[in-house]
Amino acid sequence: MQSRMQNPAMVLTDAMGPIQQVLKAVQTGGVDGEILELVHLRVSQINGCSACVDGGTKTARKAGVSEERLATVVAWRETPYFTDEERAALELAEAATRMADRPNAVTDEIWDAAASYFDERQLASIVLMIGVTNMFNRLNATTRQIAGAWG
Repeated sequence: MQSRMQNPAMVLTDAMGPIQQVLKAVQTGGVDGEILELVHLRVSQINGCSACVDGGTKTARKAGVSEERLATVVAWRETPYFTDEERAALELAEAATRMADRPNAVTDEIWDAAASYFDERQLASIVLMIGVTNMFNRLNATTRQIAGAWG
């Protein structure tokens, strides 16, 4: 396996700093780190970004996500390992990632469920994590970044 090129945000070095600032801001939103890592991992699984699934699994493990939760986040609806709060975040992540699959992908029901657990600042953090992850997934998958190549 070989990537087509470096990640574009690494090629255009002026891009990486602002992206990292957004990720830093995500961490200040008051959302538990494990939830953010689960959101990142689930979005990356949906998009088939091997580099982000690999890196996200390692980062989630470091954040304290258990092996059983890492193994089953792909099937979170059918497992007992996730709280209602985590389920609401994962459902929002899936809906926001699969916007092209149906009109009004992020329904009021999905949003309201998330809003019942997270305040506006926390929702902003989750939505930004979803957006940045989707961006990285698209950059990495398009350029065929290799899982494990970054350490």
